[in-house]
Amino acid sequence: MAGQRYSNLNNPIMKRISIVTLLSVCAFLANAQFIKIGPKIGANLVKLSGQSFKDNFDFGYYAGGFVELKIGKNGYLQPEVLFNETSVRRSDGFASLYNNLLKSDSLTKIKLKYLSIPVVIGYKIANVLSVEAGAQYGIKMDSHQTLLQNGKEAFKSGDLSLLAGVQIRIAKLRVTGRYAVGLNNINDIDSRDSWKSQAVQLGLGFVL
Repeated sequence: MAGQRYSNLNNPIMKRISIVTLLSVCAFLANAQFIKIGPKIGANLVKLSGQSFKDNFDFGYYAGGFVELKIGKNGYLQPEVLFNETSVRRSDGFASLYNNLLKSDSLTKIKLKYLSIPVVIGYKIANVLSVEAGAQYGIKMDSHQTLLQNGKEAFKSGDLSLLAGVQIRIAKLRVTGRYAVGLNNINDIDSRDSWKSQAVQLGLGFVL
């Protein structure tokens, strides 16, 4: 019986049926009303709190994709996967706190790369407008290695944030504006200075 099942799988007709079935399932999911997918791009305005960094927002960008799952008549769940790159500028306070760790060639602008996974719940309050709230987890992909003399990591590998914002929905277009507040201290050097992130996120998505 096992040999017969194996021969059936290798039968050209069975292969065609399997491919057609798989394509039909994919087409059903893509056209289903309860699930929508699409790409997303946008900009981040990021600020780190503490003495070590300048007290202003720095520009960054992100790109990735989203899935929109319908919940009831007006609600939806929207998980996303986004690649983020931004730069933050350290202040003179960093030098005073960590002078013994600095390299002579340390840069004042530090580039950070994160893979972020936001998950928000949205509710439509009008035909084109919805409100959103949720959480985001950021996984550090890369950071400037010239920040510290001994090669020690300055930033922790993960950052958890709370999100709140709005989304404008025009046909297949999704325009989002969110505010993110970091919950944990991402300083991985010591406890002398607390680094917590804040970000304004502006995004543009398109439902395929």
